[in-house]
Amino acid sequence: MIVSEICRRNPVTIRPQEELMSAAVLMRERHIGYLIVVEPHPPHAAPRPVGVLTDRDIVVGVLAKGTDPRLLKAGDVMTRHPVVASEDASVNAALAEMRRIGVRRIPVVDAVGQLVGVLSLDEVLDAIAQELLGVIGSIRTEVRTEGSRRP
Repeated sequence: MIVSEICRRNPVTIRPQEELMSAAVLMRERHIGYLIVVEPHPPHAAPRPVGVLTDRDIVVGVLAKGTDPRLLKAGDVMTRHPVVASEDASVNAALAEMRRIGVRRIPVVDAVGQLVGVLSLDEVLDAIAQELLGVIGSIRTEVRTEGSRRP
């Protein structure tokens, strides 16, 4: 299975120069805890990920330190130079990279580095569950078929 088959397309993004409070409001409105920070490269081209920002970054890196979030931009708090997964990479390779850096989500890019989606452990677990349902269906069919052949 490859990343492009299961990644979530059209992830929620933000620019580095946007206010941190705007990022927090966007997370609340969209019921998410992860934003991909993007910049067009070159200007007017499709966006490329330059960072990621999580709700945990805001809480632990800003609020817990007593810093006023109204004074910061997304780019001040984001994790710069995020590790990304290629859309044509295997899910196993992407999972290995996620495990190596200790994250639950990773931006997905195309061959030229433009953002195409996000892969999260949620999508991976859903894909695995679907595969297991297929296996269970095969087993049930085998049992029914075998049972119908016997008098």
